[in-house]
Amino acid sequence: MIQSSQTLLIISLISAIFGFSGLLLAIIVAFKLSKIKRNLKIFFAGKEAVDLESVLLGHGKDLITLDKEIQELFEISNRIHALALRSVHKVGIIRFNPFRDIGGDQSFALALLDGKDSGIVISSLHTREGTRIYSKPVTKGVSEKYTLTEEEKMAIKEATIIKL
Repeated sequence: MIQSSQTLLIISLISAIFGFSGLLLAIIVAFKLSKIKRNLKIFFAGKEAVDLESVLLGHGKDLITLDKEIQELFEISNRIHALALRSVHKVGIIRFNPFRDIGGDQSFALALLDGKDSGIVISSLHTREGTRIYSKPVTKGVSEKYTLTEEEKMAIKEATIIKL
């Protein structure tokens, strides 16, 4: 009888240990399950979907739409960039007196250049008899066909200097 009561006690202790371990495991699982429920509630917030597959398919469609919109914006950006390079956005002007002893600074050289330093230089020479206007094409900061005056070169230099 002593042996059977000891065996019964050992079995009871082992059962109690397993029971306590099971209870502890159940509490841990309950906490993890509540955490998963909170995460799912956040994930499905504002969604009518019943299952994860519907949500993922919806997100996939949204990504495809966003990708198309990004591609359109990229193409628009490239067109704007190309247009900006061809537009006049560098300007330099030099006023000068071609006749040192008479008159004032009535003459000028005006450089109108694009993003690649190409464009035109317009010069005006004012005299008592009248005003003459000349234009010369400029490619990459120089005129290949016509000789530039010092004032025209200065106007190009002024236009190409980066001003902060």
